[in-house]
Order: sequence, then C-alpha cells, then structure tokens
Amino acid sequence: MTTTSLGADLRALRKSRRMTLQSLADDLGKSVGWLSQIERDLSTPAQTDLEAMADALDVSKDLLTTRPGEDGIVVRAEARRPIGNRVSGLTEHLLSPDLTDDFQAVHSIFEPGASREDSVRRGTQELAYIVSGELDVWLDGERFTLSQGDSFRMRGQRFRWANPYETPAVAIWIIAPPVY
Repeated sequence: MTTTSLGADLRALRKSRRMTLQSLADDLGKSVGWLSQIERDLSTPAQTDLEAMADALDVSKDLLTTRPGEDGIVVRAEARRPIGNRVSGLTEHLLSPDLTDDFQAVHSIFEPGASREDSVRRGTQELAYIVSGELDVWLDGERFTLSQGDSFRMRGQRFRWANPYETPAVAIWIIAPPVY
C-alpha cells in the first residue's frame, strides 16, 4: 500500500488555479524553495501550513490529507477524501485516487431540503449521473428534474440546484478540468 502524494495534489491544485509557485509562496508567507520541496515530496508541511495552503487554494483541509491508496489506482470507500461542505446540505467526496488527472470524479449527496440559491459558472465540462433520489437542476435558467438513472452535461453554463424532495439525492460527477 502506498499513499497519495501530497506534493502532486498540491501542484495540481495550484496549477488548476493558474497560480505560480511564487504567488502561492507569497500567499503563505513562505519561500518558493520551501513550497517546491513540498510539491516534490522532499519535505512535509506542519499542520498549520496545511491549513494555510487549504485556505489559499480555497479547498477543504481534508482534501490535502493523504489517504491510503493502492498504487494510486484503487480508492476504497472508507478511504475517500472529503472535499468539504461549501453549501449546507451537500457532502462531497473525491472518487479519484488523487488530483493529478485531467478530470476528477466526485461523489455528491444532496440532503432533503438543501439547495444552492445562487447561480454559479465554472470553466469546466461536467457530466453527472443520478445514482438515487431526485434533484432539480437549473442550467442557464432552465429547470430540469432528474431522477435515478438520469444524467446531464454542463459546458460552462450557469447552474444551481435544489433537493426539495424527502430523500437524499446521490450523484456521481465527472469534471474536467479538475476544480477541487
């Protein structure tokens, strides 16, 4: 068993945000050399540094916590990394072994009554598959009610969602390029 590389994940997050080593190091109040050593897995950051990195990259600290993996190929259910709760009532976990691919897979649970009221737009292409439950999704203002077995695609549209139903909605997302 190996562990996911913090350095590779950190580098992927930094690059996905179009940040240079210098800009992230400046945000952290650290040197480029220090950050470079962490990205190359030559050094391990302190817990407070991990928290500062998560804040600077706008991700959950848990996403920067390495989990046991099987050669970066298999992710066991109990080893999934939580992405965080950016919206109340939404829980997400990373299904991908790490953040280094050109896409990422995410497992999302939308609790009954939860919603994202503000529309957002991401520069991504995304495909979502509804595993169970129902979910209302608005794409560029057009509402779709999705049920178990349905899927939908987004290509940079403004979107929001709501689960006004009595059961959780579970979805699997494929997102490219990675945003977490």
